[in-house]
Amino acid sequence: MNNTEAPTDPKAMILLMGLRRCGKSSICKVVFHNMQPLDTLYLESTSNPSLEHFSTLIDLAVMELPGQLNYFEPSYDSERLFKSVGALVYVIDSQDEYLSAITNLAMIMEYAYKVNPSINIEVLIHKVDGLNEDFKVDAQREIMQRTGEELLELGLDGVQVSFYLTSIFDHSIYEAFSRIVQKLIPEISYLENMLDNLIQHSKIEKAFLFDINSKIYVSTDSNPVDIQTYEVCAEFVDVSIDLFDLYKNSNQVQKGNENGNLQLNDSKKVIKHPEELKNVSQLGNDVILYLRQMIRGLALVSIIRPNGTDMESCLTVADYNVDIFKKGLEKIWASSKIPKNEQI
Repeated sequence: MNNTEAPTDPKAMILLMGLRRCGKSSICKVVFHNMQPLDTLYLESTSNPSLEHFSTLIDLAVMELPGQLNYFEPSYDSERLFKSVGALVYVIDSQDEYLSAITNLAMIMEYAYKVNPSINIEVLIHKVDGLNEDFKVDAQREIMQRTGEELLELGLDGVQVSFYLTSIFDHSIYEAFSRIVQKLIPEISYLENMLDNLIQHSKIEKAFLFDINSKIYVSTDSNPVDIQTYEVCAEFVDVSIDLFDLYKNSNQVQKGNENGNLQLNDSKKVIKHPEELKNVSQLGNDVILYLRQMIRGLALVSIIRPNGTDMESCLTVADYNVDIFKKGLEKIWASSKIPKNEQI
């Protein structure tokens, strides 16, 4: 393969493809480098393949391929590339003429399935922030219909394709990548069952297991995901990290409480010593936002509704059950393929 070597684990690779100027580079910069969306306006078009590494319960890689690259020319080892891929993510610009993009997608899918029948096909209908709700629905319907017609002509009508409406100007791109990444985690069913068990024995309404660097959630409980709930939890991750960075060295100049926790001016927020990130905040409607650092850059973020129970009792139960949940995570990680010296 030219320029960039693919990981050897076929489950560890996400391939990001699409025509030129469809928004691939902007997606990578916003999701994996925390770039502000408006700053992506100054990005130059990608000319060479690029690789992003993403470590969670498994190690993932996201490879972006330039839109002008001919993957099927003799000098390019396309077979080796697609065999190494767990998910093909194809980006379609919803504000551009997308018929050629759909034709290109169908051609790539035909080849990808021939060399790797287990590959997941994910289509991002991107830049929908510039469309009103009716146009979003119409664009999604037309792209899905035309893609189906192209696949039918190629004899691939039984192939499963997932479609997502996305924008870098809201949380939809994180939501889409969360669902894509979850399909590549072999332990995902165990994680969901563990989260279900956690909320069942606590007053937790919804729980997410976030990668705190990218704000992708690698797992959640089996209850439906409400985008507003996800947005609140994702923003709480940002707030917690900002507070942690602000106060993490303060133990040297301030006295902690009896448990060694640093008490902030707001008594509803507590951050522990630098080895563990923790933040708890009670909102005006009595809902509690709860964040605890887990393993490998993961954090559990949950919404707790006391329903008449005092906050201290809710947090005591939550802390106890989250400790058990964290031990379960450690066991899952210990039994995975990840080398033990790579913990972060």
